[in-house]
Formats: sequence, C-alpha cells, structure tokens
Amino acid sequence: MESMSEVLRSMSTPDLRQRSVRLEQELLGHPLVRELLEEHPELEASRLRLHLSRLYQYVEESKHCANCPGLANCPNDFPGHYSKLSVETAPGGQPELYERKKPCELQLAKDAQDRIRKRITSFYVDERALSEGYDEIEIMGKDPRRMSAVNKLFNYIAHVRENGLGPRGIYLHGAFGTGKTFLMCYLLHELAVAGHSGVIVYMPDFVEELKTMMQDGARLKETVDAMKNCDLLIFDDIGAENLNPWVRDHILGAILNYRMNRKPTFYTSNYPLPELEKHLSFTSKDGEELYKGQRLMDRIRPFVEAVPLYGENQRGQHSS
Repeated sequence: MESMSEVLRSMSTPDLRQRSVRLEQELLGHPLVRELLEEHPELEASRLRLHLSRLYQYVEESKHCANCPGLANCPNDFPGHYSKLSVETAPGGQPELYERKKPCELQLAKDAQDRIRKRITSFYVDERALSEGYDEIEIMGKDPRRMSAVNKLFNYIAHVRENGLGPRGIYLHGAFGTGKTFLMCYLLHELAVAGHSGVIVYMPDFVEELKTMMQDGARLKETVDAMKNCDLLIFDDIGAENLNPWVRDHILGAILNYRMNRKPTFYTSNYPLPELEKHLSFTSKDGEELYKGQRLMDRIRPFVEAVPLYGENQRGQHSS
C-alpha cells in the first residue's frame, strides 16, 4: 500500500484519481477496516471516506505492531503507542470516527519500571545493580549457603507487603563479594514496586563527597533530608569508610537519630555488629572514642536484625 504522502505528492499527475481510488479500495477492503465496519454498521461509507488518513494510520501501525521491532526501534509516529479507532456519536447526532493513541504493552511495562526507578535514589552505587533485573530462582540457587539470608530478605519483603513498613531494618554482613549489595538492591526494588521510596548510598564514596558538600549548605541539606525522609534507607558497605568526627556525629548520627522508631534503615557490611562498633569508635582525627561509637550503635543495633551472609566470592561473575 502506498503512503498518503506519496499520493499527495502525485496530485499534479494525471493518474491522481486512479491512484487515490486504488488506495481507498485497499483501505476499505483491509480486514481491520472491514471488522470495524461490521462492529459499527451505523457508520456510513461516506463518513468513513472523510477519514482515510486515520484509516491509513490505523492499518499501518497495526502492521508495525504485528512485527514489533522493540520499543527502541518503534516506527510508529508516537513511539510506544498505536492508533485506536472508535465510533462515537458526534454533537450533531451522527456517528463519527475518532482516533486516539494508546500505549502498547511494552510502553506500559517501561512506564511501570520508570515509576519504580523514580522511587529509588542512588548515591554512588553502581546503577547496574538496580537496573539489570532480578530472578528469584537464580537468587535462591546462586549459592546454597546464602539460602538462610535470602529467606530472611524474602520474608521481610512479604511482611512489608502485607503489614506495611515498621521501624526495624536488616543488617546484612558477610565476606567480600557474597552478594550483599545485590540482595539489598533486590529488596529495595521489590519494595519500590510496592510503592515505597528508597535511598541507597555507598558509604566510602559518600563520606569523601561530604567533604566537598561542607562548602555547599543547600546541597548538603537536600542530601541529608532525602536520607532522613525516604521510606527505606540503605547504607551500603558501612565500615569501609574513613570516618571523621563531623561525619559520624553530625551527619550519620543526625540521620539515624531522626529515623529510629520512625522508618527502617538497612546496612551491608563486612563487619558483624561488634566490629562495626569498634570502627565507629575510631576517627582519623580524634582517635578512639568508645562512648561515641556506642552512642551511634544505640541508633543501629536495636533497630535491625543482624543477618549473616555466607557464600563464595561472586565478584566478576554475573549477578554477584
């Protein structure tokens, strides 16, 4: 079938009438158009001929969708959408043909994923951990030694879906490369699907970046407020950062003080909780300050379930 633009370009040629009649016959005889007429016999052919361009668009986009090349290569005028025709009674009382653009299934799925991602803010965490997708069977079967910890996360997600968020989070600790970050990103994604907002922050880079934020009060406040107010907050790789007293006492302490008894905070770490307390008790500037480490731990330990994660180092392997 020729395009409408090709017909219009041929208006000055003698065979215009013949070509336009042929195009009209092809359109009116197309199975999709015949089906439309069977569903709406009240639509007169004379009215239908006034909307040949709509019929053409409808037929062509139906062909494109039947041979979909994927959302990124969608050839329709409005990518990710197709023409939907309907017959409605016009103000004058006559049936009239209307065209609307409808999102396809691929577009709807992308829109849903975009809405989920908008609920998640990542600071210095590899975006691939949040966007590569998750396979629960693979998560369970990746390493049998992870099963106990994985079940804890699955149960936590199911509990939140059924009962809503509580004030307690999870402290996931284990050796390098066992999948702590990946599993926390999975938890964050699943609860974002359920409508909760979340922030995940990679602690070593965040602490370094705070040194520059000291000169930008507005940016510092915006960042801290985001961590205070999100539904779920994940501190990834806590214990690997180079702490200073200001970060520990005035930033981390303020965030945790605000969230405790309000919203859950989650952690991944190579340290079990007693070792984390030792880490938080020492800063590069003031050395060891046990009571300040204990003070911060009083905002962590009572509000988490400590979950050990065992398994092989998966670094460099898929979905580690």
